[in-house]
Amino acid sequence: MNESVIEYAMNNTWVVADPHFGHAGVCRFLRNDGTKLRPWDHPDDMDKALVENWNSVVEDKDRVYVLGDVVINRRCLPTIGLCKGRKVLVKGNHDIFKLKDYEPYFDDIRAYVVGKTHSGFMYIMSHIPIHPDSLGRFGVNIHGHLHSNKLDDPRYICVSVEHTDFKPKNLNEIIKDR
Repeated sequence: MNESVIEYAMNNTWVVADPHFGHAGVCRFLRNDGTKLRPWDHPDDMDKALVENWNSVVEDKDRVYVLGDVVINRRCLPTIGLCKGRKVLVKGNHDIFKLKDYEPYFDDIRAYVVGKTHSGFMYIMSHIPIHPDSLGRFGVNIHGHLHSNKLDDPRYICVSVEHTDFKPKNLNEIIKDR
């Protein structure tokens, strides 16, 4: 694959974690300082805003890696279908349904994704941060699961929606300074 193809792919690749579509509880969760984790009081309002935010940056042909925790309730799975892009699910701890339930909405379903830039920089994407001893050949671990929390180690990049202005983040932007 030539550099221009790789560059195009990276510029049109997005990453996001923990949308929790339809999850009323996440609208009540608090940060350690007592402030609300998310600005919405009702999951319908949250879902509408998350879909609008998503579609404001992602195009239909773009690739989007969803690093887990799409929904809590199976009936909310169709919400991810309202989001643009060709989606890959990296299953999270709340993605507990059968694969066939997710297949209508995702091109692929994985446990993790390993990637490499045109310059040879390697990274791994997962839902839960991997153990530091497992980072090995990877420069960074792009992950979700921690919501507003963050690991004090520059090798870990949390893309839970609370860290990405509640929308997918461009993969190229995530790793450009690495």
